[in-house]
Amino acid sequence: MNVEDRKLEVLRAIVEDFIATNEPVGSRALADRHSLGVSPATIRNDMAALEEEGLIAQPHTSAGRVPTDAGYRLFVDRLTSIKPLSPAERRAIQAFLDHAVDLDDVLHRAVRTLAQLTRNVAVVQYPSLSRSRVRHVEVVQLTASRLMLVLITDTGRVEQRVVELPSPVADDLVAELRNMLNARLRDRLLADAPEIVSELPASVPAELRGLVATLTSVLLEALLEKQSDRVLLGGTANLTEHTLDFPAIRPVLEALEEQVVLLRLLDKSSTSNQIVVRIGNENEHEGLVATSMVTTGYQARGTALGAVGVLGPRRMDYAHTMARVAAVARYVGDLLAER
Repeated sequence: MNVEDRKLEVLRAIVEDFIATNEPVGSRALADRHSLGVSPATIRNDMAALEEEGLIAQPHTSAGRVPTDAGYRLFVDRLTSIKPLSPAERRAIQAFLDHAVDLDDVLHRAVRTLAQLTRNVAVVQYPSLSRSRVRHVEVVQLTASRLMLVLITDTGRVEQRVVELPSPVADDLVAELRNMLNARLRDRLLADAPEIVSELPASVPAELRGLVATLTSVLLEALLEKQSDRVLLGGTANLTEHTLDFPAIRPVLEALEEQVVLLRLLDKSSTSNQIVVRIGNENEHEGLVATSMVTTGYQARGTALGAVGVLGPRRMDYAHTMARVAAVARYVGDLLAER
């Protein structure tokens, strides 16, 4: 093993021990716990070199060292494998998510599962409406002058609106309206739907324009109202288990309350199924500089929809967390593809 490889092994050992103990790591402890094949004196020399390179630091006058953000980054970049899920974990995820009844339930179950598996804060982005398509528009006649309009997307989102009509409408006209809406909107991107809907009244016979105008105004309201994406959080209470890792927990909580911050971080992962790890200042928000975030995108039928992730201390078990984020993202995508 050459010097550079040995230094990386020493860094790996320091990171793993610090993650496990939250105590600065000394050369003697490294020699005792790890088969590095060199003396404590050589390890001390390697640690001095790692400190000079900014990969570890001495938090106080003790002989121990802790990883810096740069050290964590190199450790994560050099991870050769992530910890696989145990059969029990795999079965638990599948059993819990398989019982979900709709999109909201799938995502709520996903954040709960991820928070429980990692003991950190889990976050999931709702399927991006800009990438969702209209699956079906249903028009249900409740009474002669009252209709229910139901908009269903390919990602499982369902929006319902009751429409009060100025006069009664016949059954055959309701069926005609349903067919017309689906002919124009089915499989179209939601981002394109408002423009299509706004043009409908002018494209129908004069006797239908009043009715279609009423329906389309309600449909436009449903489409435009939901254009802002949302995120769900789970396991925020897990932060209390890491109080030693955060000089102050309030900035972290305040950052989590700002959905725009989380959406910006998740958006960077939403178009790819690659695992992205952001450490400390890489999170680009002052409230999150003491945290790390692991995210990846989820897909259904080859279409990128959104992202899931975990936020916790920089001293997190990256190999464990990365595997569980990837697994939950895969299950979410598979479930949405089946709907």
